[in-house]
Amino acid sequence: MVDENRVTGAARETVGRVQEAVGGLTGSNEYRARGYANQAQGQAENALGQICQNVREQPLTSLAIAAGIGYILGRLRIL
Repeated sequence: MVDENRVTGAARETVGRVQEAVGGLTGSNEYRARGYANQAQGQAENALGQICQNVREQPLTSLAIAAGIGYILGRLRIL
């Protein structure tokens, strides 16, 4: 099963690529900037969807990784 965030992320990234291309053809820096922003947001959504999918498929491994990261941050006293 594919996560909804991965689908919307891929769609937003594709729209961003089209916007960037149209902005390049028309010389519109604003349209190109919107395209870059949509691509970045789409990549972030896709990554979030991948993380969610991995957590569903391997919950114990994900829990162990989260606990390890929490332990390291606690030892570093970053937060």
